[in-house]
Amino acid sequence: MSVVESSKDTGKDAGENIASAASRLRRTAWYQQPRFTRLWAMVALGVLLALVTGEQGTTRDIFFSVKGSLTGLNLWICLAVTIGIWALREFAAEPIKSSVAAVKSSVSGPAGTVQDRLRADARLRWGLIVGGLVLALWLPSTLARTWQTVLVDQIAIFALLAIGLNVVIGWAGLLDLGFFAFFAVGAYSTAYWTGRLPVEPPVVLNNFWVIPIAVVTCLITGVLLGAPTLRLRGDYLAIVTLGFHEIIYLVAKNADGLTGGPQGARLIPDFSFSFGGIEYEWSIDPLPYWYLLVFFIVLVIVLFSRLEHSRVGRAWTAIREDEIAAAANGVDTVKFKLMAFAIGASTSGVAGVIFTSKYGYINPEVFPLLQSILILAYVIFGGMGSIPGVLMGAALLVWLPEALKDYVDPADRYMYLGALLVIMMIYRPQGIWPSRRRQRELTMAGEGVGDADAMSEPAGGKA
Repeated sequence: MSVVESSKDTGKDAGENIASAASRLRRTAWYQQPRFTRLWAMVALGVLLALVTGEQGTTRDIFFSVKGSLTGLNLWICLAVTIGIWALREFAAEPIKSSVAAVKSSVSGPAGTVQDRLRADARLRWGLIVGGLVLALWLPSTLARTWQTVLVDQIAIFALLAIGLNVVIGWAGLLDLGFFAFFAVGAYSTAYWTGRLPVEPPVVLNNFWVIPIAVVTCLITGVLLGAPTLRLRGDYLAIVTLGFHEIIYLVAKNADGLTGGPQGARLIPDFSFSFGGIEYEWSIDPLPYWYLLVFFIVLVIVLFSRLEHSRVGRAWTAIREDEIAAAANGVDTVKFKLMAFAIGASTSGVAGVIFTSKYGYINPEVFPLLQSILILAYVIFGGMGSIPGVLMGAALLVWLPEALKDYVDPADRYMYLGALLVIMMIYRPQGIWPSRRRQRELTMAGEGVGDADAMSEPAGGKA
């Protein structure tokens, strides 16, 4: 064999060795397979879950919580749960999917028939509405006093606020991070017109007469906020509304001669009426306040439902879907956005009056920024643009921290709430009960057609 042929064979062998080594480098080890990557992720999630649900920390020993959480039975329970979920996902996914599909197909037929029946038969629809209303009035009387208080002080109040914010976010597509400031305006309006602030009103009014005045005050405040800022959109508008909340909070805290400062307003009277020899005064019993709130919630739902399908509601929809296209077609976008801010804020006036009258005391710390963020979460969790959805979202997310009260440390309750929001946004971003329009947008966005974000530019960018 010649020297040339020998060198060729040597080069060929070297090339094969390099290719073989490269292929071994490209080969994925067993523990790097997607299945096992998911397993390590679930194990890490189990450890994190054990830390979250384990021992509380202490200032005497910074590792007390870690040692207590990772050495007991709780760790193995959390690992069993997360690894069990992984096993179902890896080895039983297809049977589960087929079973779910079969259930959906068997239910979709009767469900579609019921929906068609409800749309066609107005009497059946109104019968269900009246039945639900009767249940809402009767059921609280069977609950314990603690849950009656939660219904009034939190669930009903936040449901009323969420309906108002739904107008701004769900229908007009305007991101508002300071909505709770309107609630503060309604509350301080109550304190002023009942003569409980350092500034004396021209006339002291009954709480019922304060309601329309508080609504008008919130309407005007919404216009004053919107007029100089509604040419902004998206993140810029959100920052302005955030600043608006802080302005209201700081004015309430520092204007001692106007709002009472940090001490707030005390001894605000309860609701009362006297007509035709009949006198009644609300007391600490929460049920009368519940009936009053149900009345206003139903009234607001009826009015806003009519508004949604009116010319104003269609203009809001056009602005939310594409503001530039709406303006090009003759919609006065600034005017209708002002209307959305003002009308959405009106429910805060009612909620502020009822809340303040029941508590009899307010101060600036009742209106933290966190509450504005929570109301936004209720609307998104329930389903933007859907009145039943925002009611369910507010009820569920207000109920959850209260239900965890006996089992979870107060400092950890909102952690569970945050985890629920994350899971919901991953697996059902349209919310519990979305509007049909919002659900259609998300479906089209998943297919790459259109844009599902009501608070951003259209999918193709600015025109």
